[in-house]
Parts: sequence; structure tokens; C-alpha cells
Amino acid sequence: MNNANLVDFLKTIYPISSQLAEKLVLDFNYYLLAKNSILIKENSIVKQTYFLESGYIRSFVIDHFGNEVTTNIYFYPCFVNDFSSFFKQIPAKQNFHAITECKIWTMSFENVEKNFHNSPEFREFGRLLILNHYDLVCERVLSMIKDNAEIRYYKLLSKHKEIFKFIPLKIIASYLGITDTSLSRIRKTISHK
Repeated sequence: MNNANLVDFLKTIYPISSQLAEKLVLDFNYYLLAKNSILIKENSIVKQTYFLESGYIRSFVIDHFGNEVTTNIYFYPCFVNDFSSFFKQIPAKQNFHAITECKIWTMSFENVEKNFHNSPEFREFGRLLILNHYDLVCERVLSMIKDNAEIRYYKLLSKHKEIFKFIPLKIIASYLGITDTSLSRIRKTISHK
């Protein structure tokens, strides 16, 4: 399987050499994740890190009413994980579900640790990857507090125009923190402007 997308992504996070990137990706394994599969199950300990080459994944939790609440939508290319579970080897706090068929590259916890110890460049890559993830989480939390639903919708649409082609409205509404009906009303209002 061609790992060029993974090599390119590694180099976008931290400017490592092509030679080192190609060496690092040898520790990754490729597989195809079927649509509607669970990648990570809540309360399991994550033993792999995942690079999403294509497809869409969401993370979700079950609220106190028994409803699935989407906490994040992952758009390729990116790394997908419950990073606390992976790095601390503790139970995952969320479920990760394939919205579409996904091309995935995995690296084991042992290989991540080996590369952190053996490669300062990979260690820096990992630090920046976690920092980028933290920034995205903070941005999402602050948007849920500060922005109304219509602004959250516009922000999502401006970053991911293709979202409605691949992701069901129910998942998008949950991600935005609104009902399906509210999302439909927002979309209708915007289409008339």
C-alpha cells in the first residue's frame, strides 16, 4: 500500500527529512475500516494510534438520557485517538465511530514509545501534534460557549464545505450542540439569504 500521504502529513506537522519520514512510516500498518465500525470503544485501553488517510470518523459519548452526543468529527488527513487513553494507557473516555469507509494507518504504542526515545524529530512531531489537537479542542469548547448555533454552523461550513455530502445531519446537529430541527431551520434560513 502506498504510504505517500502519511509521509507528507508527517512533514507538514514538523519539518523532518523525507528519509526519516519514510523510515518512521515503516512502523505503521494499513487497513480499511468499514463504514459504521467502532475504531475505539469507551472504557477500552487504546493500544494503537491512528492516521486517517481518507474518510470521516466521529467521537461520541452517551449522555445521561442515553443519547449519543458527538464530541468531534475527524476530517482526513489527521491523527485520530483518545490521546489520554493512548499515552497514559488508561480506559478511553469516548467511542470513535467510522461515519464512512476509512483508510487507516496504525502504529502501536510500543513503536510510538520506541520512536520517541530514538528520534528527537519524532518526539517534536508528537509534541506539536498534541499541541495542535489541544488547540482544536479549546477552540471547539470556546465556540460552544461563546458562539450561537448559526455562527458555529458557518464556522464548520467554512472549514469543511463537503460535510453535508458525507456526514448525516443528525451527527452534524449533535456536533453543533443543536437538534436536527434547529439545523434544518438554520440551513433553510441561510438558503433564503
